[in-house]
Amino acid sequence: MTSATGTNLFRQKTNTIEKRSTPIRIVDQTFYWLTLTFAVGLGVVLTWIVLNVAMQAMPAIQANGFSFLMTTTWDPVRNIYGVLPQIYGTLVSSIIALLIAVPMGLGVAVFLSEDFLPPQVQNAIAFATELLAAVPSVVYGLWGIFVLIPFLRPFFNFLHDNLGWIPLFSTTPRGNSLLTLGIVLAIMIIPTIIAISRGTLKSLPPELRSGSMALGATRWETILKVLIPAGFSGIVGSVMLALGRALGETMAAAMIVGNTNRISISILDPGATIASLIASQFGEAGRVQVAALLYAGLVLMILTLLVNILAEYIIKRFQNVE
Repeated sequence: MTSATGTNLFRQKTNTIEKRSTPIRIVDQTFYWLTLTFAVGLGVVLTWIVLNVAMQAMPAIQANGFSFLMTTTWDPVRNIYGVLPQIYGTLVSSIIALLIAVPMGLGVAVFLSEDFLPPQVQNAIAFATELLAAVPSVVYGLWGIFVLIPFLRPFFNFLHDNLGWIPLFSTTPRGNSLLTLGIVLAIMIIPTIIAISRGTLKSLPPELRSGSMALGATRWETILKVLIPAGFSGIVGSVMLALGRALGETMAAAMIVGNTNRISISILDPGATIASLIASQFGEAGRVQVAALLYAGLVLMILTLLVNILAEYIIKRFQNVE
């Protein structure tokens, strides 16, 4: 009697599991195909954008070819176009921004991820830094023109007067410059580095901290030699996202950089970026010039892709070394 009862209970439980597993399997399969559709759709949209931009830029691609990347002349009257000064300005201003933003952003992220201050104070600081990301870029541009440039002019004059023998500071400051743009871009991308790096460091297993300190490491040795290497991939990801914004920033660049179509080794000179070129000339451009501007946009997309490939290579190289 007991054996029969046990067998019946087992069959009832088996039937219940089978009945429940069928809708669960349906939900799992639906979720799988839904997420797969989103992933494939994202790739399709990206490919569609690239192909459309390339097709619209085809007249300029056929007319200029690869000389478009090596020419310094931008003359809509003669239909001669080249974006070498803009490529140079884009890369230089982004490098300046990273040189300023990466150490500051990583330092603030470490400060906010560790218990240096009470949680209420840390949350207030984190909220304040995240607000920087919500400020529109045109506001940064206006602030740069009316506040930052007058404020930095004595510092730029000091650099030129005392370090003018260095090519980077060899020209007389004019206010609008690649250095000014780099500083503004650094302020704009710091919140991205802070937010992602802080989240990465916060998500690390607490055993890493306790184990390192148990072995005799100091707090800063734990941070520099254990936590930051452990969260390296997330930190590099934050830097790459920040660099992507710096490369593609439009309004602030158009308002601050000076928009001069020439290459100067001095970062105190005005310059131009690809995004500022498109923003300043697209509204009045003719058909051929629009194609050239779209060609410049395609170049910017390729630059961003190369940066992401380089980031993936660095991450994998670091992981292999570890």
